Amino acid sequence: MIPPTRTEMLRLKDRRRAVGGSVAILKGRRQALIRELLATATPLLESRQALRETYRRALTELWLSLGNEEANELDSLLGDSRQDLGVTVVPGNILGLRYREVRATRSPVRSPPQRSYDYAQTTVHLEEAIHGFETILAEMLEQASYEGKLKRLGEELLRLTRRIRVLEERIMPEIEGHIRTISQSLGERDREAYYLLKRFKEDKKENS
Repeated sequence: MIPPTRTEMLRLKDRRRAVGGSVAILKGRRQALIRELLATATPLLESRQALRETYRRALTELWLSLGNEEANELDSLLGDSRQDLGVTVVPGNILGLRYREVRATRSPVRSPPQRSYDYAQTTVHLEEAIHGFETILAEMLEQASYEGKLKRLGEELLRLTRRIRVLEERIMPEIEGHIRTISQSLGERDREAYYLLKRFKEDKKENS
């Protein structure tokens, strides 16, 4: 039971200001995170669109190369084309949020002379197909770093939204309700005191 006193009224008003300030800070942070989310999601969506187109071209070149390359030759090239990218998971930080992203020590995209086979013995279509799939791998690694950041931003936005909702829809109305109750109680007490004082003055005047 909250005591209907002026001291309690002042305490509740201070708490109302504090809650209002907290809501403003949380909303400001949420807005900053939304801007960062949009800035991160835009290149990710664009890269996914480009990835589909690269995949389509790579498949086309691969099918064209199959008419000139033997299946066993392609199998041997697959073994020779393997490479160690040195993929690592490193910590990141954005607006105080920690997340993890995937990074490769070098790009998987290589020029024909950098590959471990005699590219002079292969067709242009096969080289284009290999280049396409290496490009896809590079883009997928880049997307992985975006997705880790997006996931962390989404989780934090959800957490902030829940806190703001609790403060605005539960805590603040509760405080406002207590303030109204105390204000009504103090008003009734003041009116009663005024009435008693007036009655006392009238009685005193009649008895004098």
